[in-house]
Amino acid sequence: MNWKIGEAKQRFSEVVRAAEDEPQRIYHRERLVAAVVDAETLEDYLAWCEHRGRRTLADAFAELRDLLRDQPDGLTVPEREDRANAFAEVLDRVPG
Repeated sequence: MNWKIGEAKQRFSEVVRAAEDEPQRIYHRERLVAAVVDAETLEDYLAWCEHRGRRTLADAFAELRDLLRDQPDGLTVPEREDRANAFAEVLDRVPG
């Protein structure tokens, strides 16, 4: 629901109770200046804000690429070695 700021001040208890069902928007001269939300919505928002600031795997790889760019030899990757594949060996023994 939308409230004018003066009306929201006069009926604050009603605004808070209504916020349990849906966000209450408060306007001053037709400009949105505040919103009243239930506590659970606020907690969800704060958790989202905290999570948003965390470092992602993509960030870690970008940092690793930057570090390796400064190394003269880069990253040395050993040659690939094939190893035994038990599933393939069993399939070889199956008639058919």
